[in-house]
Amino acid sequence: MAKKKKSLSYSKIMEIANNFRTCRVLLTAFELDIFTVLSDGKKTSKEIAEKIGADERAADRLLNALTAMDLLKKKKNKFSNTKAADKYLVKGKPGYMGGLAHTAGLWKTWSTLTEAVKKGTSVMNRGEINERGDYWLEGFIAAMHMRGRIQAKEIASLLNFKKVNKVLDVGGGSGAYSFAFVKAKKGLKSVIYDLPKVVPLTQKYIESEGLSSSVETMTGNYLTDDLGSGYDMMFLSAVIHSNSAEENKLLFKKCAAGLNEGGKLVVLDQVMNEDRTKPFGGALFALNMLVGTANGDTYTESEIKSWMKEAGFSGFKRKDTVSGTAMIIGTKK
Repeated sequence: MAKKKKSLSYSKIMEIANNFRTCRVLLTAFELDIFTVLSDGKKTSKEIAEKIGADERAADRLLNALTAMDLLKKKKNKFSNTKAADKYLVKGKPGYMGGLAHTAGLWKTWSTLTEAVKKGTSVMNRGEINERGDYWLEGFIAAMHMRGRIQAKEIASLLNFKKVNKVLDVGGGSGAYSFAFVKAKKGLKSVIYDLPKVVPLTQKYIESEGLSSSVETMTGNYLTDDLGSGYDMMFLSAVIHSNSAEENKLLFKKCAAGLNEGGKLVVLDQVMNEDRTKPFGGALFALNMLVGTANGDTYTESEIKSWMKEAGFSGFKRKDTVSGTAMIIGTKK
């Protein structure tokens, strides 16, 4: 017999309602680059305010809040980074969470949720990804890389590369997954397919990994341009949620056309249960797509498989990941 779920308490509801405050404190500190300013030693709120071009009293209150959140330390009216802040929030450090720039952008889109629910689609006219400006694009790709590099090794371990010699990483961004694939099998080649303004960023990531001999790039729009042919695997991570159902059907047919016989289509995304309430991250992400895109959504396993079947795939397999996402894999007939 299933346990009866406890109802939320008043205090828990208030905690949910007020979580935005700590989020905003962190994002503002990130945007003001406070942690980088403190990377060379302790400073007073006056010194920090001068460095970031802010009001001294207001900066002091922000710094106090960051201290209360264990992101800074305060001693004798001087502030310094905690170990975690120094590791993850200082620009230029290997662990720098540059993707928080994208999170800061999401703050603005999520603020339109009420209007988007009324309208049924995004109320923000941000244009296509390729046209949103360098700052937004670099932050977005950095965020995708930050998430991808954490998950990539696991994803590679769940895939069978025995008959795979060439992969097309559709919308591959930084190439985090492609890097894991070519490391998983000697001699494997991966091609990262992405938009014209993304590919130069991709090249930088490839060069930093020292993988130019095994990872290439290809420029195009997967909805309007050709994907090429001769691939043994097509990999789509965090792609289908940006599209409508009809756009995904078109994309899957293009993938089928570009795959060799027996080739695999691998779709990695938030895969919803049939009543769309789980996983929790996927339920929230559907709203992220509502406020940020014209047609995006999260989709169920049955929807994804039906589009694959229509495109000529069969022998479906599902593989769940530790992060709560899932892979749906189909084989070209």
